[in-house]
Amino acid sequence: MIENTRVLNIVTHAILIAALLVMCFPLYVLAVTATLPYERLGEVPKPLVPDTHLTANIREAWVRGNFGIYFLNSLVTATLITLGKIALATITAFALVYFRFPGRTLAFWAIFITLMLPLEVRIVPTYEVVANALLPAQQILEWTGMTWLIGALSGVEVALQWNMINSYWGLTLPLIATATGTFLFRQFYLTVPDELAEAAKLDGAGPMRFFLDVLLPLSRTNIAALAVIMFVAGWNQYLWPLLVTTGPDYRTLTLGLTFLAPDADAVGDWNVTLAGALIVMLPPVLVVVLAQRWFVKGLVNAEK
Repeated sequence: MIENTRVLNIVTHAILIAALLVMCFPLYVLAVTATLPYERLGEVPKPLVPDTHLTANIREAWVRGNFGIYFLNSLVTATLITLGKIALATITAFALVYFRFPGRTLAFWAIFITLMLPLEVRIVPTYEVVANALLPAQQILEWTGMTWLIGALSGVEVALQWNMINSYWGLTLPLIATATGTFLFRQFYLTVPDELAEAAKLDGAGPMRFFLDVLLPLSRTNIAALAVIMFVAGWNQYLWPLLVTTGPDYRTLTLGLTFLAPDADAVGDWNVTLAGALIVMLPPVLVVVLAQRWFVKGLVNAEK
């Protein structure tokens, strides 16, 4: 056990405060620059005292960057990704822990291994599936000869097609599978006493009744922790929305921010761009701050 002394506490707090200043100073410079008028952007040394143009810069960024529709798209996308990940992770972990079937351990490790496969690794096949979600069914029909048989009998060419480009389905469905969430809930379900499942069975409760009435209420803190992580991850998605959106109707706020930034060779009004960055940062920061207690509690409970 670590000894609790006054000197050690002072040193520890000094290190923490220094690390906090190092991490927060760039954010402070960003916030200060977002309050400056265009005329002060070239001042040397860099102004470190806020000015009075924050509201005007935010309004300019919102209007020029078309942030209204982008903000809505980001909110819908992040919310759907969060709900989908929680629903899929809880039911998958429930099946892995409480059902006995051949290959259960193999299925868990197959899911767990996907932690080492980020979206960038599987970006091409994922995009191909999103461009035509019925492509696997089409290939199965071709491999089994059903397309030829249907064409020979009816003269109709079978070409299954479901394009999810430029849609909320395309933005969210490929991202809802989560090995992290499955592992988190599996570890928690393993700590639930077996007596609860036996008592539910004696009371006549089926598997889904036990899952909905017993496991989910016990998992509230874990759900909150996962929701915070996945909402922030869904909100900050950049590469995938860049690929599956070809027009402004379904672009997200992170994409809108890149279009707001000036060209590399231009001076540009970076005060407006950084005001837009504040808009992009605000929702995930609020989620983390408001749900911090549940987030920490959920992670601590998951480790027990």
